[in-house]
Amino acid sequence: MASTLADINSQIKKHDEQIAQLRKQAEDLRNQERAGVIEEVRRKIAEYGLTATDLKLTGRAAGSAKRGASAAPAKAAAKYRSPTGETWSGGRGRKPRWVTEALAAGKSLSDYEIK
Repeated sequence: MASTLADINSQIKKHDEQIAQLRKQAEDLRNQERAGVIEEVRRKIAEYGLTATDLKLTGRAAGSAKRGASAAPAKAAAKYRSPTGETWSGGRGRKPRWVTEALAAGKSLSDYEIK
């Protein structure tokens, strides 16, 4: 084992070049396979008359299903209602103006509870 640092670095460079070539081959092969799969899926969609709704592809930004994007949080049920019909859940975010004005006027949240 009379290897020098230069010999080892040379071998590393050679292997890095081989790895790069193999990765390029793998990427090319994957692109070819992908094109075949896309064509097959298109034929099946046409054959069965499938729609984006059937495939649950509507209502999302492109690619979000692929990344596992989470859905928007559900809207909380209203707990309070103003005399004009505005509602508030009593939790998320800042208090609405009608709540802060009512509290400043000496009212209580219990006066506006939805029963």
